[in-house]
Parts: sequence; C-alpha cells; structure tokens
Amino acid sequence: MTGAHAQTVGKAALLAAEPQLVVSDIAASSEFYTKKLGFTVAFSYGEPPSYVQVFRDGARLNLRHLDTPSVDPALRDREQLLSASITLDDAEPLFLEYQAAGVVFAQPLRSEPWGARTFIVRDPDGNLILFAGRGD
Repeated sequence: MTGAHAQTVGKAALLAAEPQLVVSDIAASSEFYTKKLGFTVAFSYGEPPSYVQVFRDGARLNLRHLDTPSVDPALRDREQLLSASITLDDAEPLFLEYQAAGVVFAQPLRSEPWGARTFIVRDPDGNLILFAGRGD
C-alpha cells in the first residue's frame, strides 16, 4: 500500500514471537527449561508429547521433537546460529540466577559494542538462546 490509502488502513501490531526449537528429547528439554531456566510448561501435545510450549514472563518458546536436527550442528556451532533471542531489562540478574543453577553458557555475560549486555545459553540439543538487556 502506498499514499493516502496506507494512512487510512490501521497498521498491524506484532504482539509476540514464539520461536520453535527442534529437540530430540521433549522430556529432557522440558526439564532443562523448567528446572534450570525457570520456565513453566504452558501446554504439551501428543502422547507421548511431541510438542511443548514453555514460558517465563512474556517469553514463550515452542519445543518440537524431531529425531534429527533441523540445522547441521557443526554449522550451528561454527557460525553461532541463534535459535531464539529473548530481551529483558537487565541481563545480569538472570545471568547470576542461571550461573547459580549450574547452567552451562555458550557465551558468558558481556557488554556488546552496540550497548547491550548479553549472554548465550546452550540447551541439551545445542540450541543457542541469546538473552539481551540494556547496557551500562
């Protein structure tokens, strides 16, 4: 749409994003996200479950079981391909919470050149989850 017509039609608002992460073991992944990262299971689908949604505050992640990875693990690791990015106000308190819970980090807390403070968690399937908060 261009011109006057674009101004008369309401603009669609994006309300949320729910990344879908491919996992090999739904039970192990659900346990990691709930016990280590503090998420809660919103729902699970199938018997045994093949799809689970977890949430923490406004962040939602969908875990989908596949027997084989959807991305070549060597490529993902070499290129540090992120599966999801989660924005929060301040990354440090969450980093410290996860550190105390024994979470293994793919990248520890650091200040980025663009001003954010970030860290990256690797889940049991190697999915990389970036957590980003405001800078100093």
